[in-house]
Amino acid sequence: MPDDPEGGMLSWDESVFRDEHVFEIDYVPETFKHREGQMRNLTYALRPAVRGSRPLNVMVRGPPGTGKTTAIQKLFDEVGAQTSDVRTIRVNCQVNATRYSVFSRLFEGTFDYEPPSSGISFKKLFGQIAEKLVDDDRVLVVALDDVNYLFYENEASDTLYSLLRAHEEYPGAKIGVVVVSSDPALDVIDELDSRVQSVFRPEDVYFPVYDSPEIGDILDERVTRGFHDGVIARDTLEHVADLTADSGDLRVGIDLLRRAGLNAEMRASRTVERQDVDEAYEQSKYVNLSRSLSGLTDTELTLLEVIANHDGEQAGEVYDVFRDHTELGYTRYSEIVNKLDQLSLIDAEYTEVDGRGRSRSLSLSYEKEAVLDRLE
Repeated sequence: MPDDPEGGMLSWDESVFRDEHVFEIDYVPETFKHREGQMRNLTYALRPAVRGSRPLNVMVRGPPGTGKTTAIQKLFDEVGAQTSDVRTIRVNCQVNATRYSVFSRLFEGTFDYEPPSSGISFKKLFGQIAEKLVDDDRVLVVALDDVNYLFYENEASDTLYSLLRAHEEYPGAKIGVVVVSSDPALDVIDELDSRVQSVFRPEDVYFPVYDSPEIGDILDERVTRGFHDGVIARDTLEHVADLTADSGDLRVGIDLLRRAGLNAEMRASRTVERQDVDEAYEQSKYVNLSRSLSGLTDTELTLLEVIANHDGEQAGEVYDVFRDHTELGYTRYSEIVNKLDQLSLIDAEYTEVDGRGRSRSLSLSYEKEAVLDRLE
């Protein structure tokens, strides 16, 4: 375990990191490896927009941590570099999970300032966006990232309907939609209203889980850009790649490298060792859990805490405790249970209960301590 030859902690102007931002989740790499086919398909769909026409709509699917958001950001950057006649706006639906909040973000992206916080109807908000596009003769490409959250809140059909039908109410409005789903169990088309299905015929672009060699290649480039030379040995990096492959989420590996680097610095070491990786993995393996929790409301977090403390109990028994905390009715409670189940935060399985027929038992999908620690 090599120590700092100068003795003591690394000073503030010394670090194992060449560029720590390389290991941030929102970092967009200069080279985007192993997604060439997906990028070609996305470019094909958006090419008409660069020529002033309405682009093809696209459905981007794939598990978390497979490069979907990065692909959208890279493509939007390229479009912006080619022309100012196309406005590209990515909306994070984990944060903006209603039609009104989605269009508030579109308003902000169109006018470069936020809409009034109150007193403006959806119709007026939408009208101002569409009229601005027509007046400026601009094409709008909207990426609804993590669109699955709109489905969880029953807002997806209304949101897409408004976007896809805009040209009927506002002739000359040219809007293309890219929906990005990270829920493998969600069939986007089947879950939409028939009125939306009739007009939403998207190109399908699938992002599979990275295989082990691809993970190793991507992480190796992050190490080259993010760490100083010689900080992490090849066998240690291979260990990181193996842990990442087991998780199926590239973000785990990227977060793991950053935390392992910080652990090495805490030891005043100039190299990342296997023990730094193993200690970091106890936090990094919950990247997806932390991300899911960050998008929940206080009420949803309250229910998750109740379930954690009543793990495996029947839905009716859990509701009694939840109602004492929130005074919400059973219908809203059931909606939140369904959302937590769809997010794979809990398992809501139907079981036979003596004398009561079928009832759902609610249990956590993660270790209780991991959930409670992140709820504090």
